[in-house]
Formats: sequence, C-alpha cells, structure tokens
Amino acid sequence: MITFKFVTFGKNLGTRLLGEKARLTLLPMIQGEERVILDFSGVEVVSNSFADECLAKLLLVMPLDELKKRTTFRGLNDFARKNIAVAFKRRLLAMGVE
Repeated sequence: MITFKFVTFGKNLGTRLLGEKARLTLLPMIQGEERVILDFSGVEVVSNSFADECLAKLLLVMPLDELKKRTTFRGLNDFARKNIAVAFKRRLLAMGVE
C-alpha cells in the first residue's frame, strides 16, 4: 500500500484548480499495482468543488467498483466525508449511473 497525503496540498482544499492538480498527481498512483490510501489527516476542509474535480472525476477513467478496490480513505472528518460522498453521487448521476 502507498499513501497519498492530501495535506501536502493544504489544510483547506477548496478550488477546482487545486483538485485538478491533486487528481493529476494521484491518477498514476491509482493506476499502479498497489492500493492507495487517500489520507486526509490534517485536512480541515474539502469543498464539493475540490472533491468533484479531484476524486469524482476519477470515475471518468475507471468504474466505481474498480476505484473502490484500488483505494481506501483515512483521516476524513465528517464535513469532508459528506462533501466527497455528495460529489460522487452527483458525478454518477451526471454519468447516468444510479
């Protein structure tokens, strides 16, 4: 397992631009052989925009089931967990997946 530390991008993850930067860094790791720990320890805020751009857009590259097999979350606070869940739900609906 390898760890992707989101705190390296800041304690407040709020913009799509930052989300894109994180996604482009994360994607090769997720497409590799090892499972990736998505570590949000030390992160205080994850906006819906960041969550969509960084995480939910990964669904454009691989199905949700595959993404779940390749990743696991750690260190999420309740606010961040909720925004990430909403971003995934919205992205799946936009893709026509229920």
